[in-house]
Amino acid sequence: MTFEKLFSPIKIRGMELRNRIVFPAMGTKMATEDRFVTQKLINYHVARAEGGNGLNMVEVASVHTPSAPKKFISISEDKYIPGLKKLVDGIHQGGAKAGIQLWQGGLAVAGDPEAMIVVPSDLPIKGTEHTIPAASKETIKEIVEAFGKAAKRAVEAGFDCIEFHAAHNYTPHSFLSPALNHRTDEYGGSFENRARYLLESIEAIRSNIPEEMPLFMRIDAHDDYLENGLTIEDVIRFCKLAKEAGVDVLDVSRGNIITAGIKYEVPPIDIPRGFNVENASKIRQETGMITIAVGRINDPAQAEKILEEEKADMVVMGRAQLADPEFCNKAQNNDVESIIKCVGCNQGCYDGFVSTEMPHITCLRNPTLGLEEENKLVPTNHPKKVLIAGAGIGGLEVAITLKKRGHNPIICESSERLGGQFMIAGMAPRKEEMKDAVLSMGKQAEKAGIEIRLSTPVTEDLIKEIAPDEVIVAIGASPLKLNVPGGDLYNVVSSHEVLMGKPVDGKGVVVVGGGLVGLEVAEHLAEKGKEVTVLEMLDEIGKDLGQLRKIAVNESIYEAGIKTMVNTKCLEIKEDRVIVEKDGEKTEIECDNVVIAIGSRSNNSENIILTCKELNIPYHIIGDACKARRALNAVAEANEVARQI
Repeated sequence: MTFEKLFSPIKIRGMELRNRIVFPAMGTKMATEDRFVTQKLINYHVARAEGGNGLNMVEVASVHTPSAPKKFISISEDKYIPGLKKLVDGIHQGGAKAGIQLWQGGLAVAGDPEAMIVVPSDLPIKGTEHTIPAASKETIKEIVEAFGKAAKRAVEAGFDCIEFHAAHNYTPHSFLSPALNHRTDEYGGSFENRARYLLESIEAIRSNIPEEMPLFMRIDAHDDYLENGLTIEDVIRFCKLAKEAGVDVLDVSRGNIITAGIKYEVPPIDIPRGFNVENASKIRQETGMITIAVGRINDPAQAEKILEEEKADMVVMGRAQLADPEFCNKAQNNDVESIIKCVGCNQGCYDGFVSTEMPHITCLRNPTLGLEEENKLVPTNHPKKVLIAGAGIGGLEVAITLKKRGHNPIICESSERLGGQFMIAGMAPRKEEMKDAVLSMGKQAEKAGIEIRLSTPVTEDLIKEIAPDEVIVAIGASPLKLNVPGGDLYNVVSSHEVLMGKPVDGKGVVVVGGGLVGLEVAEHLAEKGKEVTVLEMLDEIGKDLGQLRKIAVNESIYEAGIKTMVNTKCLEIKEDRVIVEKDGEKTEIECDNVVIAIGSRSNNSENIILTCKELNIPYHIIGDACKARRALNAVAEANEVARQI
């Protein structure tokens, strides 16, 4: 399939793009503490430009020094121009155009206690006596002027276009939304007054950039989870005013950071692909403006269809290009099968962004994200035969990476299929993309000529037969058994068995364990008409989930009518009930079946290790075989080991 529309050029004012794909502004944590561009950020953007992207939009850049948080890039002073120019030059050398997103973050800057928080109305902080005061008119004027000066600096740095961020309840959005703006002066009350600050900012930007430079605007299609919030009709009305003020392109997003609506900003796998496209289409039709569709667009055929049906003029493909910086080149060359697709796990891009432990964002599918130069694959001068025990996602990652470097990997898998626990995870509701991803990895391994032996456990005799130079242990983990009276009864099964298709008879089911796997198997059973109760020892369910997946999964649990009991310990299992202790009191729950989902333990690799030691063969243990954790860790470890051998 060719993607003619996707890779057709588009001209906006004086800027012509080579295709319709936008790599959007996304927080990376790659700036310095004092807000300067780093070589790491440049390498990250250059990789996507060289990968064939059309327009690289540089992440949220603070325009106003007092409200500029640390570790986010800034364009609020002239001292930032040289670094930004170096970034632009790199993007241009890679063949893409460069834009910058001008940003005033509002509540989002609260992570930096020194940054000024700018909000339209007094905002009491729950659980404290503190109230964030409404922005004064003097501050508003100061920021409007700052937008204009920042735009002028963007021109000096060589950017091809500018994007005004008016979404996600950052300050501009907060002023526009009646749910957040309760002012009584000329910046609040009526629609016209609430739009005033944004229009003044747009006019300040437009008056400081050349006529031929396009001005983009990121907007929310409507407000989510906000009472008395913006409707799509309100947004359309505002976009028409913004068009008159000089905006050329609408980048239609969704979400806000103060409600569950945040799930739409970095939508996890639980949110349907292309969930916001129809909103973009409606706004495009009503305004007549060039419009960009955003939201879980991760496949070239999907993107082509959106453009062919004229629902948008361009598409944002952000996490698609985090997962595979060569996404655009591969799609244009019709090498779709080799694309490494984003699966919406959010483990590296969002959870990594909010984590204090990760220095910058990463990606489950692409552990070299943010390490584009440091982790470039170096061909080996000494090819080795490497035996890989286990064909889960870690084993496949290490094999494919070794093969690319010139080694000879051999995968031996004890079961009759590829994929390991990642495949099982893909059997859960809404997670088919994970199953597809690991199956795709298997096909890529086969296409690369990697020898794969299924139903072949790694034994002492096998190691002696193959005589590898090195061994990688990636045999994963297995579900823990619940050590209580009745734990081995006929009506007790593991979560993995259920997700892999083992039938569960009867109507009532108790799931012991309210982590991710327990909740997923509960949903799976509820879809089959079972009445499900989830027991969790901790004080909340889904504690091992990232923030956005937790929102989506909890909503699904509620909608499915699944009962959850926290602070609850399973004491005994009987044929028709379980005996539990909750808040110090014993009680009984009637049921027909019990599913155990209390976590996993690394599979025993002692025999493999002993054999390697006896034969003096270097060995490496990766992923769940080392310690049961997230797939993100397994893939990162696999990639690192493969680069070191």
